[in-house]
Amino acid sequence: METILIAGGTGLIGLELSKIFVEKGYRVRILSRRKLRSKEMEYFVWDVPNAYLEPHALLGVDHIINLAGANIGAQKWTTSRKKVILDSRVQSTQLLYDEVVKQAIPLKTFITSSAVGYYGSITSSQVFAETDQPANDFLGSVCRQWETASLAFQNSGIRTVQIRTGVVLSKKEGALPKMMQPIQMGLGSVLGSGLQYIPWIHLEDICQIYAFAVENEKLVGAYNAVAPQSIQNDAFTHILAQKINKKILLPAIPEWVLKLILGEMSDLVLKGSRVSSNKIQSEGFKFQYENIENALNQLLI
Repeated sequence: METILIAGGTGLIGLELSKIFVEKGYRVRILSRRKLRSKEMEYFVWDVPNAYLEPHALLGVDHIINLAGANIGAQKWTTSRKKVILDSRVQSTQLLYDEVVKQAIPLKTFITSSAVGYYGSITSSQVFAETDQPANDFLGSVCRQWETASLAFQNSGIRTVQIRTGVVLSKKEGALPKMMQPIQMGLGSVLGSGLQYIPWIHLEDICQIYAFAVENEKLVGAYNAVAPQSIQNDAFTHILAQKINKKILLPAIPEWVLKLILGEMSDLVLKGSRVSSNKIQSEGFKFQYENIENALNQLLI
């Protein structure tokens, strides 16, 4: 029985992913900022800003999945908030690497989350693939430094995988409930031009991609984790409204309004390009939810 350590395992993806690995028969350990208890898995405390990792957390670990990172959509992107977003990703990766080396852990695999923000906050006709270069904007820079930090594991001979995740759709948390709320209240509207793409993925599929990456030793490097079907904001908004028996009656919210409210963070909702999932599919991964209709049918039950 192999042991998997999930750093940042109490978030949306981590909670679901830990259940999957327990069901598969793995020993699961979770790194969290506070001590929790569970019959099914072990919890260990870490404190990234202070470079602290609870003793024995890494002992006997075969695979590490690092999901740690401050929520990019929780607060306006002030200078200090940007630093928190970057440091939470880079420093957590560095802390894990330093401890693996210090303790001489014979680690088999290191998998880090990343994001499709690697390609930048833009709306274009291009379909981005893993071979494309990182953008020079804030999100592109964060993802580049995030992934570069993980290369320390690769350079040490440890199989390393970067999962560039899109917008994760889930029933109870994340983007979907936030998108649904104004529509349910009769205040739903297309955002900006509505032409921006939403590179989305169902929660079940992103978790299965992580499991696939652990169990397939040939996977190395970056993989886009997005559904095969991209959809624009306009179409998504109307399909979502239809699924919950509502209508979109209000005009589109102008870009300037969202920029006034959200500042630079408005890029998250006003911009978006298509991203290819061909690489992960070519490795044999099968999406359970390939199109938005099927995904929403399951999520809105």
